[in-house]
Amino acid sequence: MTADELKQRTKTFGIRTIKVVEKLPSKRSATTIGHQLLRCGTSVGANYRAACRARSDAEFRAKLGICEEEADEAIYWLEIIIEMGYIQARQLEDLIREANALLAIIVASIKTSRRKK
Repeated sequence: MTADELKQRTKTFGIRTIKVVEKLPSKRSATTIGHQLLRCGTSVGANYRAACRARSDAEFRAKLGICEEEADEAIYWLEIIIEMGYIQARQLEDLIREANALLAIIVASIKTSRRKK
């Protein structure tokens, strides 16, 4: 996968995350969880773009580390949304699968970058 393809894929993930947040109920807890999901779900792509512009290998790995944390956090909030019954699991399965796939790609990229040192 090229950097441009991953940029698009992470952007699409962010957009899909926004759409999930828009479907959440108006409850205070759902709104708070939605803010958290919105922040981390869109941060994956923003930080990947920043990683692509890194000025050093260390900066690249640091930005990818943020992507890793944010993707994992997005999975957490999606699981909370399901367990709270705000959205049915079957409606979020594909998005969780994509978050896990992005997480795996990012972790592999970090490991590859460390081997290049």
